[in-house]
Amino acid sequence: MSASRPLQFGLKTIMTITAGFALLFASGSWFGAPGYLVFFLLAGLAAIFAFSRDFDVFMASLAAYSLFILATCCGVFPLLDSGSRVTARRSQCVNNLKQIGLALQNYADVYGCIPPAYLTDKDGKPMHSWRVLILPFMEYKPLYERYDLNEPWDGPNNSKLSKEMPAVFRCPSDTGNPGTQTDYVAIVGPETIWQPNHGTTFKEIEDGSSQTIAVVEASGAGISWMEPRDLPFSALAKGINPKQGIGISSHHPGAVIAVFGDGHTQTIQESIPMKLLKALFTKAGGETIDGDF
Repeated sequence: MSASRPLQFGLKTIMTITAGFALLFASGSWFGAPGYLVFFLLAGLAAIFAFSRDFDVFMASLAAYSLFILATCCGVFPLLDSGSRVTARRSQCVNNLKQIGLALQNYADVYGCIPPAYLTDKDGKPMHSWRVLILPFMEYKPLYERYDLNEPWDGPNNSKLSKEMPAVFRCPSDTGNPGTQTDYVAIVGPETIWQPNHGTTFKEIEDGSSQTIAVVEASGAGISWMEPRDLPFSALAKGINPKQGIGISSHHPGAVIAVFGDGHTQTIQESIPMKLLKALFTKAGGETIDGDF
């Protein structure tokens, strides 16, 4: 059996280690968890081949390394895969809000304003939600055409559409959602851009559409996607992810995602000061937005 070669840490070794770390991060960035797995597999085989000149030693080392890789895959890969799924769900949530923001802008291009928070009947009873009104602007025109504006959202015809909620109204992280409740709501009130029966023009958003939130997450609010109901401005007093009651909330740890009037999305942290949180929802409050979200 040949003697083991002493380890040397010269310039060549340092450069090899540096290149190895570069390949490691590149593999993870390009291919995710499978990239890390393939990298370690190839790196281990290369190390075994380099330090085991004897065939018997090589085969024994290869067998031991194979068992190590198998055990590592069983323990680590599920964790990496879980992290990848969380990231993918958050990305889809962001994309949902971007689609909603774009639909609001397309609606405004046609009607000169964002849609009303809801439409009422002659007696003032809420009938139709803004989520229904923007359907034609999100490639859901066929669904909109089946919706009857002459009856309430929960009428005989419209109630049949409840289970056909567009995926864009649901955050993928809300795995407990029955498939009929929206995770995205407006904040309704005289101070906000959302009013009953009439829309708000961008000119009326004096604070600037880029500094005014249009739609935000409210997972667990129990609001049907067609229901002409959202959250009142007073709900902001509970902060983000309140422990009691219904308010702004999400399944993303420590934060919620919102889309602003200009269509850009942004993460709002739980730690946001209450004054700043309220300022982000007023359309003409004249507040100075100078803090971190």
